[in-house]
Order: sequence, then C-alpha cells, then structure tokens
Amino acid sequence: MSQSPGRKQENHKISRELFVLTYGALVAQLCKDYEKDEDVNTCLDRMGYSIGVRLIDDFLARSAVKKCRSYSETADMIAQVAFKMYLGVTPTVSCRSAVGNEFSLILDKNPLVDFVEELPAERASLCYCNLLCGVIRGALEMVHLAAEVTFLQDRLKGDAVTEIGITFLRRPEDRKHKR
Repeated sequence: MSQSPGRKQENHKISRELFVLTYGALVAQLCKDYEKDEDVNTCLDRMGYSIGVRLIDDFLARSAVKKCRSYSETADMIAQVAFKMYLGVTPTVSCRSAVGNEFSLILDKNPLVDFVEELPAERASLCYCNLLCGVIRGALEMVHLAAEVTFLQDRLKGDAVTEIGITFLRRPEDRKHKR
C-alpha cells in the first residue's frame, strides 16, 4: 500500500487505559497461576527485564540523549525522560547515599494502578508494579550499568508515595577500562 506524499504517517499508540487494564489482567492471571506472591513478583520482574532489554533501543533512538557521566545523571534521565516518555509521569529523584550510587524515584501518581484500589489481604506481599523494576534493571544492564531495583514504598500497601529504589552495583571507578 502506498502513502500519498502530503499525508503524514499516523502514530498508532495504545491508549493508556487499555494498557493499564491489560496490565491488571496480566497480574490477576499471574496471581491465579502462582500461589506465592514471591513467585508472581519474580515473574513480573523477569517480564519487565525482558521489556527493558528491548526498550532501551527505542528509548535511545527516540530521545537522542547523550551519554550520562554519573549515576546522578542516569537517575535523572530515567525520571525526567524515560518515565515521561513511556508512562507520562515524572518522578522526583532523591539520592539516598553519601557515595552517590543509591537513588529513589518517588512517584506521586503511578499510572499502572489507576484502576486498583487496594491489594487483597491475602496478597499483602505482592509487588503489583514489580514489572517497572525489571524494566529499569534490564535497560540499565544493556548500557552496562548493573543495578538492583526494588520497591521501597507502595501506595497500594498504604504508604504515602510509591518509591522505587535504584542501587548501582559498581563504583564509578570500576567502570573504567583497565589497560
């Protein structure tokens, strides 16, 4: 099929509501498939990791960002560019360590939980949005930044905010190549 020269190619984007509802159905199905919350959390993290490994190419191509020179710049890039680009929100970044390798992304609003009021009592240890941790970890690994990514606070569990912790596992001097 040919496209007329004066007509712009349409961007087909999935609606946010459809994505959030589909994600909710995915988590619900995983809860049916696995008895333990830890198994659901692991599965969500693995899925997110696979997404992050592939998503980084799209992110780098669409955002045209330059190489980050510090962990602080990397955390800011994740919050101000990646979250805005893919989820439409901009988390606040705060440094949690004097060394400068631990950061928190604090989300006042988490779009993945728009239609979720609270977790059932029997699913108290479920990390509903653990997919996000895997996405961040997978994307960082593809740019050679090993990191541990975990939920520190979750509004679905009664906390005031949703907070994702990122701990970079290597010191900056470890990243330099030895000759």
